[in-house]
Amino acid sequence: MFSSRFHWDPRPNRLTLALAARRAAGAPILDLTESNPTHAGLDYPPAIVASFAEPRMLAYEPAPAGVPTAREAVSAYYAARGHRVDPSRLLLTASTSEAYCYLFKLLADPGDEVLVPSPSYPLFEFLAGMESLAVRPYPLEYHGAWRIDLAALEASLTPRTRAIVLVNPNNPTGSYVKRAELHALTALCAARRIALISDEVFADYALTDDHQRVATLAGVEECLAFSMSGLSKVAGLPQMKLGWIVAAGPDALRCEALEKLEWIADTYLSVSTPVQCAAPALLAAGEAVQRQIRERTAANLAFARATLAHSAANILAVEGGWYITLQVPRIHSEEEWTLRLLEQDGVLVQPGFFYDFESEAYLVVSLLTAPDIFREGLPRIAAAVACA
Repeated sequence: MFSSRFHWDPRPNRLTLALAARRAAGAPILDLTESNPTHAGLDYPPAIVASFAEPRMLAYEPAPAGVPTAREAVSAYYAARGHRVDPSRLLLTASTSEAYCYLFKLLADPGDEVLVPSPSYPLFEFLAGMESLAVRPYPLEYHGAWRIDLAALEASLTPRTRAIVLVNPNNPTGSYVKRAELHALTALCAARRIALISDEVFADYALTDDHQRVATLAGVEECLAFSMSGLSKVAGLPQMKLGWIVAAGPDALRCEALEKLEWIADTYLSVSTPVQCAAPALLAAGEAVQRQIRERTAANLAFARATLAHSAANILAVEGGWYITLQVPRIHSEEEWTLRLLEQDGVLVQPGFFYDFESEAYLVVSLLTAPDIFREGLPRIAAAVACA
């Protein structure tokens, strides 16, 4: 009697069961997977709470694309980074996940396909599946640095492909799209009448400098393109539930896309009035939170490199974001590595197969982890690898 969308296996995996058992036993856990900034020991400015004291929050005046002051605040966020985004090109959502759903509704019919990077964000299959779409992966190759396999991407296109998804920088590889890659992608999408969707939630968290890096697709003109971000990562405020879509591309296509997106948004009206009213203050206060996250991730990365420098655990090249990928010896599977680290060393990491790495053995660690936990957990990984 239920929809065929729900075709996933709901049973917990072995790591989930082992983690639950360890928690039930009260055993200590060094969690190196922390991705929730509100649980990471950051200092949040009092201005965040104060921003919800405005009386105008008590009036409900629906604006499907988002209230003007909130869109102007997001426009100013881009301007501060050197990108011109007129507020009329912005549409607010309750999250980046919702932005994906809106864009999939806009661009595709049931049974159509979207191309997604691999390895990358594990939620794509669920987001697309909820819209009755299929995902087809295209590979990111690693040869000392990550790059898009453009030939394989083009070979993955079918008559039912409606969009190519980029995660910029990628989660968990931390790799940015490069200018040459974007040039090839925009030409391909313009020729095939396919849209580009760029998830840019980690764009502010660069760990290296590279003039070939693409910061955002907000300025793309050659094909229809959409950039997404939100308060969750930009200001470390996932609980505020405010994201956005920036539409770019040829004028006629962009205007038609925004008109249709507004119809979709008007159907749901999911973005709360209070968070829209508070958006200017939240973005301003979030700068202090973002600064702490950048300092944290840089310091943890430096410690990880020093700790693992002479071990058999190799940190793959990373350009930005909150994560590092460790390549460990293939004497154990990723599942076995994660279980051994948890059960024998009390260290929680994620296996590469959570992110669809094509081969073994990779472990993913969060740089957002509190420094005391990170500095105790990383040496345990080094010791476990040395003893394996």
